[in-house]
Amino acid sequence: MDDVRSVGVEEELLLVDARTGEPRALSAAVLAAASRDPLGNEEVFESELHRQQLEFATRPQTDMGDLAKEIRRWRAEAARHAEGVRASVAALATSPLKVSPAIGSGERHQWLAENFGLTVQEQLTCGCHIHVSVDSDEEGVAVLDRMRPWLSVLLAMSANSPFWQGEDSGYGSYRNRVWGRWPSAGPVEVFGTADRYHEQVGDMTASGVLKDAGMVYFDARLSHSYPTVETRVADVCLDPSTTVLLATLIRGLVETSVRQWHDGVPPGRHTVALLRLATWRAARSGLEGELIHPVTMRPAPAEAVVRALFDHVRDALEDSGDLMPAQEALADLLKTGNGARVQRELLRSTGSLRDVVTECVRRTLD
Repeated sequence: MDDVRSVGVEEELLLVDARTGEPRALSAAVLAAASRDPLGNEEVFESELHRQQLEFATRPQTDMGDLAKEIRRWRAEAARHAEGVRASVAALATSPLKVSPAIGSGERHQWLAENFGLTVQEQLTCGCHIHVSVDSDEEGVAVLDRMRPWLSVLLAMSANSPFWQGEDSGYGSYRNRVWGRWPSAGPVEVFGTADRYHEQVGDMTASGVLKDAGMVYFDARLSHSYPTVETRVADVCLDPSTTVLLATLIRGLVETSVRQWHDGVPPGRHTVALLRLATWRAARSGLEGELIHPVTMRPAPAEAVVRALFDHVRDALEDSGDLMPAQEALADLLKTGNGARVQRELLRSTGSLRDVVTECVRRTLD
């Protein structure tokens, strides 16, 4: 596996009351429990913008089976630490139940609250960030330029936030709509070179609107911490197998984009305006109805668009040994649906958003 790109995953989880399912501002207590753990896994977990959230990060992996084991392990460890303060963890991108978000007390969090007001208050959303290794910034920018039109498909597959403040939002991923309120979030243009990418990031931070480069919230970006392309468009996924499928496809996208770059294939010239429409469509529809096809930029059935993504990266998946597992995982996803569909089906069957959260807590660890 020495010639296969490494992949790392960051997942944000919702901390909820073990009895009522309501979000609880307990991240400090959970992190304290992790710090006392004799297994020494406290460095895996971090606080997030709101105290009702907990984040973990896997180590870089080249084998997707090992990545799957890590994701399940750290979800279980997060649940174990939360249990000590009578809480649970749920891989939900928004809370189905009403919540009053509690902003963290750190200097960075307070700066955000002072400068962005209600936007920060409403950002209790949980995403999934997937890192894939690249050899250089130049290679990374070549990837960013070529994977742009496919990011909306990943959003549709991951959509796991249909409910907002106790109501059905009408979206598969309402998290995406809330996250899009940040001034630096969303699709970006073709950069062409690493110098142009860094120039734009520098101009954005020099504007004074952003605190630093860490606030450049592109749907995919060069990581400011690791030698990776970081894809940030996805909701946290209810089922860990969906997370692994996304990681597999994103690694395939990175490898496919690098091969196109070496072969002299130019990136598509879709405008940011069209990419924003594709993102909105994906957030609204998820895997139900139609999406905007990344090649034609015209409506097409969601399953056809997802299969087009799979076909686009097929050669890379075959070369990494991921083709058959990814085919099986994709078939399961299309059959059972993403988190948004599961949550809505649970509400129809139980009639209770509390029961939805309870079942999603179970599925987070299943």
